[in-house]
Amino acid sequence: MVLSQALLGAVASSGGAGFVATGGIITQYVDSGTTYRVHTFRGSGKFVVASGAANVDWLVIAGGGGGGGNGRGGGGAGGMQTGTGYAVSAGSYTITVGAGSVKSYGGTYGSDSVALGTTSTKGGTGYFGPGGGSNGDGGSGGGEYWYLSNGTVGAGTVGQGNDGGTAYNGSTSDRTGGGGGGKGAVGGNASSLTNGAGGAGATGYGITATTPYYAGGGGGGTDCVTVIAGGAGGSGGGGDGSVSGNAVSRATNGFGGVPNTGGGGGGGSTYGAASYGGSGGAGIVIIRYEVV
Repeated sequence: MVLSQALLGAVASSGGAGFVATGGIITQYVDSGTTYRVHTFRGSGKFVVASGAANVDWLVIAGGGGGGGNGRGGGGAGGMQTGTGYAVSAGSYTITVGAGSVKSYGGTYGSDSVALGTTSTKGGTGYFGPGGGSNGDGGSGGGEYWYLSNGTVGAGTVGQGNDGGTAYNGSTSDRTGGGGGGKGAVGGNASSLTNGAGGAGATGYGITATTPYYAGGGGGGTDCVTVIAGGAGGSGGGGDGSVSGNAVSRATNGFGGVPNTGGGGGGGSTYGAASYGGSGGAGIVIIRYEVV
């Protein structure tokens, strides 16, 4: 149920009489006999407490990293953090929702999300090493580029995500990229004729009693003649890597992470032509509290 701002001002109360708050997309649901009100921010804004005080639960997810083009790794998911019992009182709280990375050949980072004293770190890119501009670290790390194939994966941030997966460099017909890390698992390691899958995401607060998955890693791409599937994106919005091989196309772009999940973008695949990695999904901030 979505509540109008006018209705909200008349009826919102939690954690004590007279608690009134606005901001974001406002919904309400009942779970196991408890009524919760939820403020969902899909973009930056303000959480404004007009009166009263309450302890709120929160979820803060950063923007996902982009997959690398030309057979690089999948992008890492944006950092994901949750918590309970954050005390709010009358005043205005700035909410910054991190954008996802843009689709690009080079692979780019997402942006941090900041809310209620918590900063979640942008997802790492799947394009790094020779010719790349970063080391792939982030909330979750980007997958390894096949050209390196020495275990140099992007590192995740403790408490926010996991490392990316390793690449495989066999020959011009067998070069595969690692998967980006997710909140729930490391990115998958590539192997002969198999791109690394994106790491699984994790569940968090949603707009209903159902707990959705967020922050999945992007699947790896490949650079080889042989036709193979891109690495699967991780549950929680990770984008798939693209299919490879001349029989399909000389260059296919990776798929983007799902918006407002913080999912990483999938790696692009190619042989003899340039491809783009998929964009990372934008982050999200959710604040919820009991209605009494």
